[in-house]
Amino acid sequence: MNAKVLLTHNYYGSAAPSGENQVFQAERELLLQRGHVVDEFVRHSDEIRSKGAYGIVTGALAVPWNPWSVAAMRRKLDAVSPDVVHVHNTFPLISPGIFHAIGTRAARVLTLHNYRLYCPAAIPMRDGKVCTDCMDRRSSLPAMHHGCYRDSRVATLPLAFSVWLCRLRHTWTRQVDAFIALTEFQRERMVEAGLPAELVHVKPNFYPGNPATLWWAERRQSVVFAGRLTAEKGLLALINAWLMWGPAAPELRIVGDGALRSDLERLAATAPAVPIRFLGQLSGPEAQAEIAQARLLVLPSECFEGFPMVVREAFAFGTPVAVSAIGPLPSIVQNGKNGVLFSPGNSASLLAAVRDIWERPHDLERLGLAARASFERRYTEDANYGILMEIYQQAIEVNRTKRTVK
Repeated sequence: MNAKVLLTHNYYGSAAPSGENQVFQAERELLLQRGHVVDEFVRHSDEIRSKGAYGIVTGALAVPWNPWSVAAMRRKLDAVSPDVVHVHNTFPLISPGIFHAIGTRAARVLTLHNYRLYCPAAIPMRDGKVCTDCMDRRSSLPAMHHGCYRDSRVATLPLAFSVWLCRLRHTWTRQVDAFIALTEFQRERMVEAGLPAELVHVKPNFYPGNPATLWWAERRQSVVFAGRLTAEKGLLALINAWLMWGPAAPELRIVGDGALRSDLERLAATAPAVPIRFLGQLSGPEAQAEIAQARLLVLPSECFEGFPMVVREAFAFGTPVAVSAIGPLPSIVQNGKNGVLFSPGNSASLLAAVRDIWERPHDLERLGLAARASFERRYTEDANYGILMEIYQQAIEVNRTKRTVK
């Protein structure tokens, strides 16, 4: 199959590195390398920030339905005539209206990088705990009541309205030919919230290329965290676990930045003898080098993740992973096989799991070998490309059927 593909994406702001942006770029390169004709329909959230208050207002108004994007998509379709329009993100400037604009002119594929179709906050979490009220009740009123997006009812309004409007117009049940969930867990949750089960496929993220792995003896005696320093990532539990471990703990190297950084640094400073180092925001290659050189990656998330980019990177570099037993993570990281699990938000559980495997270095190395084997089996370019082509083909067939019925 050599489909002509129009890739569609709203890039998040350049000040906040995004896994979704990385996936979009990686899949574009994958398609180009395999000989597909690829075009793009993209917007950038930086457009909002550059216009100040006016940009914020116009961006909010564009979230539910952007008539300019709808018209631009129609012009793009006239110019390109793609077989498949593969959408990664429409928030905030593109809007779901483009699916109605495409109609049956091309197969419509949407990757579910988060839960925004039914959860205005995108991450099903409120007050530090998992919350699926909007998904379970099939209503965005709970999000409006609590002001779930940025702790503001005003900021939540356009997103909640978008969820309501898409349900009203049957956007997700009639205007998309295939959805790509990143894990089986996410697929099940989104089907329960309202997506047609027969249209939701599972394709995990992949790591491009075939990176070499460091010999175990060449690695640092360190554990690494890489990601946003925000509440849902479980950093408080992680730092507290290291403080409980004390000076005997291996060096914890924290890659990333975010709203909690100063609070976390102050907490770590209460025990200066405990080896915790904040490296700040690094470039992609620098962050990957930290993962490749570590003996363990820890991801203490307290929310439902999609498919964390750092996990596929750890697998590619043969670095074992310790993760919270929440959402899809236990299906990606198998306890005692390619990593270890602990209870989310529980410093004692995190400490027990990590310290136990750290004090058994031969078993830790074995987990690293298994992590690399997981990559070679499931997360390579070739494996991912095969799955993607199957999804495209099924989407084309569904779209053809709709065109015939119409």
